[in-house]
Amino acid sequence: MNRCPITYELCGSEKYSEKGLRMIAPKLSALTDLPFTAVEQRQEAANRARKLSIQGVQPKLSAVISVANHQFEIVDQFGNFIIKPQNDLFPELPENEDVTMKMAAAYGLDVPFHGMVYSKDGSLSYFIKRFDRYGKGRKYATEDFAQLTGNSRDTKYNYTMEKLVKVIDEYCTFPAIAKADFFKRILFCFITGNEDMHLKNFSVITKAGKTTLTPVYDFLNSSISIKNPQEEVALSLKGKKSNFKAAEWIDYFAKERLELNDKTIDAILSDMNKSVSKWNKLIEMSFLSNVMKEKYLKLMNNRIGRFQ
Repeated sequence: MNRCPITYELCGSEKYSEKGLRMIAPKLSALTDLPFTAVEQRQEAANRARKLSIQGVQPKLSAVISVANHQFEIVDQFGNFIIKPQNDLFPELPENEDVTMKMAAAYGLDVPFHGMVYSKDGSLSYFIKRFDRYGKGRKYATEDFAQLTGNSRDTKYNYTMEKLVKVIDEYCTFPAIAKADFFKRILFCFITGNEDMHLKNFSVITKAGKTTLTPVYDFLNSSISIKNPQEEVALSLKGKKSNFKAAEWIDYFAKERLELNDKTIDAILSDMNKSVSKWNKLIEMSFLSNVMKEKYLKLMNNRIGRFQ
């Protein structure tokens, strides 16, 4: 009995569920494998890197969905999907990112449509729909926090969590709402072992004259992919990057720095507690190996335990 890599529901002998296919495109009735192996996808990403507007450490390809041909087609421009193949340095990143993004959605965060697609070598690649595109090649104004603060890829870690508050205050149309959203995201990243949330992994988007935080992206448990992680966050908080206690997140960051009220903080923590059983279920249903599932659950339960 197969499980759909898009919805996680059982789909008999088929690779994908009907629901999963319709989520990609309403008239999509089948989906063929990507015509590349994982190695070939990484090579394609390297070859096309200068032509694409998407960058980063993970190899990425731009794609569109062809309903007529029942497949994702790799393109140089006007793509509305991003595809990330298996990484040759870090194991199971597509499976890791996919389940983490599903967990974020279960927590109530704004998550773009995403899933996984099989490649011709049987490996899974992660895909996500671009939230900054609409129409034919049209793009919403989007800037990441590195751009907003005058930083680059080389200096994207040279900042602090405290300074990010000023960025939100300055650029978001409704900063109080954005700061509550931001705290929820940061809390989720800490709980799920995402120690690589640097300046380029936070962005703002402007639609209809309003500037807000973008939907979440690049959420994954990086800690379980690294042999001996030394840090718990990418940007320092209170002068450090590890060994955080609940009070530092709640009393110091949420209350003192973000100036969130008790009602807002309590609601976010309540959402966290209500989501734990959903997170456990998603990890168990995920396409991660049993070893990775165990690592994920162990780390997550340790982090949640600090808030009990």
